[in-house]
Formats: sequence, structure tokens, C-alpha cells
Amino acid sequence: MRVSSVEHLRVASPGFVNYFVACVRILHGLTAIVPGMFFLLINDGKQSPLSRYWDDNEAALLMFFALLSTLIFQAFRIYNDELFSNLLRFRRMFFCWLAAFSMLAFLHQQLELFASISNQQMVSWFFISLVLYGAERLILLASFKRLMRKGFHLQNAVILGATDNGVRLANYLTHNADIRCGLLGFIDDRIGRTGAELAGFPVLGNTDELERLIRQEKVAQVLVALPWSAESRIGVLIGRLRMLPVNVMLAPDLITFRRAHSRISSVAGIPMFNASELPLRGWSPLIKRIEDLLLASIALVMLSPLMLLTALLIKLDSPGPVFFRQHRYGYNNRLIDVFKFRSMYQDAHDANAERQTTRNDERITRVGRFIRKTSIDELPQLLNVLRGNMSMVGPRPHATATKAAGILFEDAVVQYSARHRVKPGITGWAQINGYRGETDTLEKIEKRVELDLEYIEQWSVWLDLYILFRTVPAVALTQEVY
Repeated sequence: MRVSSVEHLRVASPGFVNYFVACVRILHGLTAIVPGMFFLLINDGKQSPLSRYWDDNEAALLMFFALLSTLIFQAFRIYNDELFSNLLRFRRMFFCWLAAFSMLAFLHQQLELFASISNQQMVSWFFISLVLYGAERLILLASFKRLMRKGFHLQNAVILGATDNGVRLANYLTHNADIRCGLLGFIDDRIGRTGAELAGFPVLGNTDELERLIRQEKVAQVLVALPWSAESRIGVLIGRLRMLPVNVMLAPDLITFRRAHSRISSVAGIPMFNASELPLRGWSPLIKRIEDLLLASIALVMLSPLMLLTALLIKLDSPGPVFFRQHRYGYNNRLIDVFKFRSMYQDAHDANAERQTTRNDERITRVGRFIRKTSIDELPQLLNVLRGNMSMVGPRPHATATKAAGILFEDAVVQYSARHRVKPGITGWAQINGYRGETDTLEKIEKRVELDLEYIEQWSVWLDLYILFRTVPAVALTQEVY
């Protein structure tokens, strides 16, 4: 959010954050136990529900569970700085609440802590609280946005350095604004720039003016965006600012920061940007492999009648084998044999895809035209998934000689080989976003590679399931496959 002047910016009091987080903790604790209290109330018809609470110590157990839930949330960093961000955080809250409630469910089964609550009510308890947590987060985000529209932020900031990187930083903060930081404008010692406007923010003055604003408690954070080559100048300014009650942050070059994917690692105690990492780390390769085996097995069972019918039609339509095997690039640029249903006449097949298929291509059979349009010809690649050289979801594998506008893919796009850092897939992020079929222009292959790399960086099981869910309508609506 852009703030036009210092006077219009409203800043939280120093203790506001602590009080606010404490209130959120209390709210989360109550949310954890309210459904349980409700079920205890409606299940007891023999005596006063409130007296029964105290007689059976169930109220004390509920209070303990509320405290335990809050401690688990704290351990999972629910109350860190991201509490004030624009992130939904639904996934983290789900796993936190699952961990807390699993402990309660285990004790309930083993010790019969809440004997009057049935298993069905325990399940309802879990989902009611989960929905309440989600609703609370949405209300919180809506409240933050309303406060930001009124110019309220937890702290205000200025960018020290009216530089190109400072402008990039201002634009980034504008498009990713949250309640944690309200940007006032720029500070620059080049007096001639005072009063100018950059990225929609004013140049407020020089460092003397900055000191005055800090003394008046109108600035709580300084983002130093001077070129890193100006090391001595940065050292002098930071030394001066350290004598003032203000947070000083050394802003990175945002071009470098984008290449680092916002991740920093420590090497021998020195923080370093991660410019490139293995796309699947830790348990991710095993999880994805289990996902592939499970989904491919289910798909083969469900689609086997369709695949048998397709094989029969291919045999009846034209002489030649049912399947077509083609060399394509797989993981780490290794060549793999990809299976497809044969869609071309036997004497016209193109093993290396030197010539892409086009509209009304005479090489394609009658059955082939239909199965290519509907992507049924890709179904035998489920066997590739079971063999382990393909995944259900990933960048589509291309034949070795495939070209865009007469140029080999790897020559057309510098980052093309980066697609091969993961296994290729039957469907992918690029395909559901409309980039299927013929790549007759450089723009199409560039966009396809861009989307493939985006998928690799953002991979999750949830993203894979979303892509699979979107694949059928994407195939049905496309007009670009011949």
C-alpha cells in the first residue's frame, strides 16, 4: 500500500504486537476446546452440566488441552512474523491442529478422558475447530487489509538510496504489501532529488532529514538500497544509524534475490543465497514416487477397458503395431523410451519428431486423429510411470529433434535443460495452462519452459493433485492438438 505522506501513516504502539499475539493465542486455545465443551453439554441430561464438569475434572482437562494446543502451534511457528503477512497459512494450521488433536484422540481412546463423547463427535470436533481456524484467519486478513487502507501499519519504513535497486524494492513492496511495513518514501543525499517521485513514492530528503524523522519516531525501519559496491559509504551510514533507535536492513539486489528464490542457507556460519537447489529434497522424492505408483495403478485399472478398445480400433484401422516407442529426454537429460498408442501410418512415423504434426497432417490415421485430440494416445505412458522413468505430473518429455520455428528446443531456450531436473510427466503445469500441441513459434516454447520451471520450484503433492484435476477439462477445451 502506498502512503502519500508521513502525517497520514499510523503506526502501532510498541506493545501492540505482544498484546495482539497473546490475544490470538487465547483465541486459538478457545477454538481448540469450544466444540468439546458443546458436546459435553448436550450429552449430559442427568445433572447440571457445569457441576459435572468440575466433578469429573473435564473442565481442567479441556483447559490443559487448550494450553497444549497453543504450545504445539508455538512450536510450529504459527505465531512468528508471518502471522501478520498476507499468507493464508491453511496448510500449516491444518498440520498443527492435526498434531494437537491426534494427541487428544489417542488419550481419549486409551484413557477414556471424555467418556460421554462418541467417536463421531470427536471427528466433528476436529473439523469444526479446523473450519473455525480457517474462518479466523480469513477475518484476520480482512481486518489487516482494512487497517492498511486507513494507513495503519506495525512500523513505517524508508528506502535509503534512490537507486534502480531502490525502485525495484519499492515496486516489490507495493505489490506484496502487508500490515508489517508502511513505506513512506526515499531518502537520498543527492539534494537535487528532494521532492522528486520514484515508483509512486516521494524523495523525502537527505540523511539529516532521516535522522529528524527517526528522532520524531515517524520512521522505525531503514532499508538500505545502495549499490553493494559502495561498501565504504554503506559502512558510514550504518554506523551513523546504529546510534539511533531504528531497525536498519541491508536490502539485497532484487535480481540476485529472485535467482536465490528467497532462500538463505548457512555455510560454516556464513549466510549464503541458494541460487540453485535440488528441486526435490528430503522425503519429497519418496513421497512423489509413492504418489506416482498409487495414481498410475488406479488409472490403469480404471482405464484398461478404454485402452483395450483403443488397441483394437488401431489394429482395425491400419496395419502395424499398437504401440509406438520414441526416444525422449528424461531426468538428467537421459534418453528414455516413451510409450504411446500409434497414431500415424506405420510407414510415415517420425521416430525423432523432426517434423511436428500440423492441422490435417496426412500422416495421421483416422483413429489417430481422435486419440491425439483427446490425448488417449498418451495413456500407455502409465507404464512408464510404473517403470519409474516418468511421473504422473511433470514437464512433458520432448523428442530429441523437436524444433520451434526451425530451432531445436535446447537452442531456442537457454534454460531448456533445467526442465530435466525432475522426471517428465504425463501432464504438467504448462499443459493445463494452454501450452499443448504444436510449438511453431519461439514464444510458445519459451512460455512452456517458463511454466515447467515454475512447477519445479513450487512442487507439492497438492499442486500435483490440482494439475491432475485440471487436466481433463484442459484436454477437452484445447484446440491446438492435431
